[in-house]
Amino acid sequence: MDEVPPQVRTVLVLEDNFLIASDAEEILTSLGIAEVTIAANADQAMEILSRQSFDFAILDVRLDNHTSFGVADAMLARGMPFGFTSGYSDMELFPGHLRDVPRIDKPFNERTLGQLIAAGIRQE
Repeated sequence: MDEVPPQVRTVLVLEDNFLIASDAEEILTSLGIAEVTIAANADQAMEILSRQSFDFAILDVRLDNHTSFGVADAMLARGMPFGFTSGYSDMELFPGHLRDVPRIDKPFNERTLGQLIAAGIRQE
């Protein structure tokens, strides 16, 4: 199993489903993440990013009728590593510059979230 790199202490989770977000928070805490911040939509995530940086972000691709690609671009501009989660086969949605960003399918678990973070940090 890929271990969560020790430098990852704070994680932003952008997830519009409360139960999935809560599950992610629980899993991340069990992986040793000190602080997990949840955003329920892209606007909330952008507001949080305007005042705080993170060691990593986990972005759900589909948010209601929107995507998290604008938040991903903001993360790229700030030099913050991130990865995507998705419950769909949605590669056709991805802009070219985001196609190589690490991604895992839902439902996720401790192993797959750990792998996502490790892959995202390695890619940085």
